[in-house]
Amino acid sequence: MFTIPASILVLVCFLYWKFQASRQLRILFRQIYQIHDGTASRQPPLKSSAMFYSISQQLAGIFDSIQTSVARQIAAERTKMELVTNVSHDLKTPLTSIISYINLLGDEELSDTARDYVRVLDRKSQRLKSIVSDLFDLAKAAGGTEIPKEKLDMVMLVNQIFADMDDRIAESGKELRVSLPDPPVYILANGIYLYRVLQNLLGNALKYSMEGTRIFFSIETTQNFACMEMKNVSAVEMDFTAEEITERFTRGDKSRSEEGNGLGLAIAKSFTEVCGGQLAIEIDGDIFTARVCFPRCDEQAE
Repeated sequence: MFTIPASILVLVCFLYWKFQASRQLRILFRQIYQIHDGTASRQPPLKSSAMFYSISQQLAGIFDSIQTSVARQIAAERTKMELVTNVSHDLKTPLTSIISYINLLGDEELSDTARDYVRVLDRKSQRLKSIVSDLFDLAKAAGGTEIPKEKLDMVMLVNQIFADMDDRIAESGKELRVSLPDPPVYILANGIYLYRVLQNLLGNALKYSMEGTRIFFSIETTQNFACMEMKNVSAVEMDFTAEEITERFTRGDKSRSEEGNGLGLAIAKSFTEVCGGQLAIEIDGDIFTARVCFPRCDEQAE
């Protein structure tokens, strides 16, 4: 009768255990990578050994904690956006009435002092109207609502922005250096939202650029992407990060002056993302760069 030597049996058992251990380790590493990438799904604990069972249980606990935290953050963000939307909506009606009465006062025979008061009221009410409108737009964009998209020529849209803002550009005294490609550059986006993105970015550059410096604007394309880049030298110290400046109510000059409400770049970021693009901010010393990128749309696309 043929018998297997004990040493061979031990070796076979060892190799089998090692194979199983290696397989279990690969599963654990894959779960760790998926948790890191945000693509994980809950997996049952591994029961091949007490050690692997304990580790996989801890990974499952980490996954559950992350899911709970994300769910709470989403719920909190949704609640905040609903509150902002409701408050913005409730403010619109009385604010419209206030502005109407201010306009009526402006038509009355008033003393010079009273007329100055009316002008101040008009300016302040218009600013409040702008803030309410921005809050409403931001809440709408952050709500995850699907928006209609169409094939747009990025070059044509940029030229339209520069034409519409020509007076404001001239008043700023800033010089623009523009570099645009000759052929059309097609992307898939919402024209109204993307117009607002460019309007906010250009307005931000005109407001915060250092006197005597130039603002550079260009469109660059690759096989798959089209990117608009706006670059300027800041007139104020940029003691903030790229992440902070796109947060709501964050202003580059850390102040609350007459103009601005700290929503411009936050709206630009939200509107870009809801259109399917990406807005990236880069800060290098006093150089502020905003880059908006979209996947290119085939010229024959419908």
